[in-house]
Amino acid sequence: MLVIPAIDLLQGRTVRLLQGRYDRVLPFTEAAVDLARRHVAAGAAWLHVIDLDGARQGCWQHLDLIGELVQAAGVPVQVGGGARDRAQVVRALDRGVARVIVSTAALQDETLLRSLTAEFGEAIAVSLDTRHGQLVSHGWTAGTGLDLGATARRMVECGVRRLVHTDVLRDGLLAGASVAGVDQLVPLGVPVMAAGGVGSYQDLERLRAAGAEAAIVGRALLEGTLDLPRAIAVAA
Repeated sequence: MLVIPAIDLLQGRTVRLLQGRYDRVLPFTEAAVDLARRHVAAGAAWLHVIDLDGARQGCWQHLDLIGELVQAAGVPVQVGGGARDRAQVVRALDRGVARVIVSTAALQDETLLRSLTAEFGEAIAVSLDTRHGQLVSHGWTAGTGLDLGATARRMVECGVRRLVHTDVLRDGLLAGASVAGVDQLVPLGVPVMAAGGVGSYQDLERLRAAGAEAAIVGRALLEGTLDLPRAIAVAA
């Protein structure tokens, strides 16, 4: 299992949202590009970047910064938060992004999703983010009433080759990763990345045992709760 450091961008700053709430922002002083370099130097094979402003507004707001980060990192970068149509996907790929994470658009338009997966294949992943077991959209600000398992099955039928699951209520709290979401998604037969709440090496062991392809880790690495080289070793 991979450990993928997360870098969340809000108004040009590196931050973490607590439980996906924009009124509970935990800022960090380290610049995104410097943080990317530090994670790669510590052994990260991938980076996970979210444009939080883009997630709320429906189009990329940090694409220039993301482009700089991609160039500085020198490893593949997956990015989410602003991809609601084909044009936004292409804009990100043109900046060197290796994988674009689609969320709201996937829930709203299955025709678009089928088109994206047919054209871009492995360069598209879908993030299914839940609060109290129900999917949320629009930067975690809107409920959908949709069920995780049934929706994920439809995504795979649309050609999606990789899923990301975030338990929003755990995100940023270091309170422990949710294995329940991974348990629902792994049987669908596509790789599953898990995010939200990873705060210990035991969390990594549980996600690995559940069959996750990767654990996406943010605050624990930023605050030093987890040491990235050791986390990579544990996950492997």
